[in-house]
Amino acid sequence: MSTRDIDVQAFINRHPFSSYQWLVFATCFVVVLLDGFDTAAIGFIAPSLLKEWGVGKPALAPVLSAALFGLAAGALVAGPLADRLGRRIVLLGSVLVFGTACGASAFAGSLEGLAVLRFVTGIGLGAAMPNAVTLVSEFCPDGRRAFITNAMFCGFPLGAACGGFVAAWMIPQWGWRSVLALGGAAPFLLLFVMALTLPESVRHMVARGAPAERIRAVLRRIHASADDAANYVMTEAGAAHGGGFRVLFARSHVVGTLMLWLAYFMGLVIFYALINWMPILFKDAGLPARTATLISALFPLGGVGAILFGWLMDRYDANRVIAIGFALTAVAVFLIGQAAGSVGLLTVAVFLAGTLMNTAQSSLPALAAAFYPTQGRATGVAWMLGVGRFGGIAGSFLVAELSRRQLPFGQVFTVVAAAALVSTVALLVKLVSDRNRPSAGGPALRASVGMH
Repeated sequence: MSTRDIDVQAFINRHPFSSYQWLVFATCFVVVLLDGFDTAAIGFIAPSLLKEWGVGKPALAPVLSAALFGLAAGALVAGPLADRLGRRIVLLGSVLVFGTACGASAFAGSLEGLAVLRFVTGIGLGAAMPNAVTLVSEFCPDGRRAFITNAMFCGFPLGAACGGFVAAWMIPQWGWRSVLALGGAAPFLLLFVMALTLPESVRHMVARGAPAERIRAVLRRIHASADDAANYVMTEAGAAHGGGFRVLFARSHVVGTLMLWLAYFMGLVIFYALINWMPILFKDAGLPARTATLISALFPLGGVGAILFGWLMDRYDANRVIAIGFALTAVAVFLIGQAAGSVGLLTVAVFLAGTLMNTAQSSLPALAAAFYPTQGRATGVAWMLGVGRFGGIAGSFLVAELSRRQLPFGQVFTVVAAAALVSTVALLVKLVSDRNRPSAGGPALRASVGMH
């Protein structure tokens, strides 16, 4: 029997990306896609709610933001839980919660009831996203981590875009409730597949001292040479900080943590301000409701550009790559406000802004996952997402307030564009901080699991 050790990350780096790793990727991609669909659905059904329930636009703000409060709560709780209990169990529970609550939302009879159900939906959605990102990241080889993680995260804007196209097709035929019913049914099919196929992160299992048989069973699916080991180990810089919040606020990480929070917060100000209110703003600018919905659906569709950013992040400084994306986003969002007089120009401007903004925003989870060590990775990613969700809440109320003040169409988009400049500055500050921090962030620890 062999007496050699296998370093789990070196093992993943050494072997080709296996069909089993692609299965993990595909499963988490669908989780994130459904997350995007359920999150954005409320914005696309908003005009129908205004018409059916006879309420004004400001009355919709609590409904539009209720899920965002839930998203924040779910992320803030789920990250520490996942670092303690594991990524798999928390991810399964989160899909169960958001599928059940979204399906129940289809039967809401009032704005208040819908707001409560959207809050519960948000708890499940908020818990799902960071754990999907963390799990995929921990199955990736170092040289392709940002590319693969960003490709998985593209499921979110694609799901949000699908929500727009599906809503434009389903609402005229079956009403707005059918969109929420679909958003509740699909997760249960996914949950069945996840329960049968989704593994726990091997990095997490080593960090928590899991039995070697469990680690071997997963690594064997990547390559058969995993059997040839006496111990499965992990040597990781930053591990000496401990787990959870101690990692986030260690001297070597605190500036980066705060800058990630600020960048993600401002990115979601933009995303939710536009995804929730563009159909209404375009309709008020004179576009037919269906046209307004279809053009708005192009905004989240542009997030597929994150695949290119992932490739760039694996080769150049990731902070600088994303900062450039946010700087260009500020220009593009401003241009939307100048294109109201032409459907063609407006369509191009929305797609361009969506490509840039969603590409930059979708790249931040991969940046965070690479920034934190395993013991605090789920907490770090989840708290960035959770704190950032308050930016989504602010964005929803921001446009409601700007509408109340009767700002012109162009000025609304100018105000929203300013948030992208703040994200740009935050990432440049993190870039400087990363260059100045010790590479190991303290003495590295070696986690070892003996054979049982």
